[in-house]
Amino acid sequence: MKSKLSPAQLKNRAAKIKFVLTDVDGVLTDTGVYYSSDGEELKRYSIRDGMGMERLRKLVNVETGILTRENTGIVASRARKLRIVELHMGSMEKEKTLKNILLRKNIDANEVAYIGDDTNDVEIMKIVGLSACPNDATIFAKKVAHIILPSNGGNGAFRDLAELIIDAKLKKKKG
Repeated sequence: MKSKLSPAQLKNRAAKIKFVLTDVDGVLTDTGVYYSSDGEELKRYSIRDGMGMERLRKLVNVETGILTRENTGIVASRARKLRIVELHMGSMEKEKTLKNILLRKNIDANEVAYIGDDTNDVEIMKIVGLSACPNDATIFAKKVAHIILPSNGGNGAFRDLAELIIDAKLKKKKG
């Protein structure tokens, strides 16, 4: 894991997280889009990422949400499967959506982690308390991310972030 923060700064920020938002394509998926002969669109998701969301909820009471420009049934189906309540599809201005979430949930941007992988994620990554990107993210996301995670998008990158947050919160609780 590559971080622009010191280990202490990283743990401190991770311990404060109350809500994790994620992009879909390039984070929860491997950026591939598959089409059947009927024109049906398919995407591949990592089961490990889903377990990361479940562990965040159960172990440290951190809610997760999806914030994406995509607006497809595939994303809605995956969100239902993962029991994600905060599903924001078709968001062309992610920063505005984040501001609405912060107001509604009465939390501060410093209590939010966001994981994104491309140019449309950069502005929101600059706002949140902890920003991350998959190892195979674009250079644009890598430049602003606090953490470049060891796994690629669709291959456990979200889980990497989840475990970092879980570890920091559990150590803070003990300590």
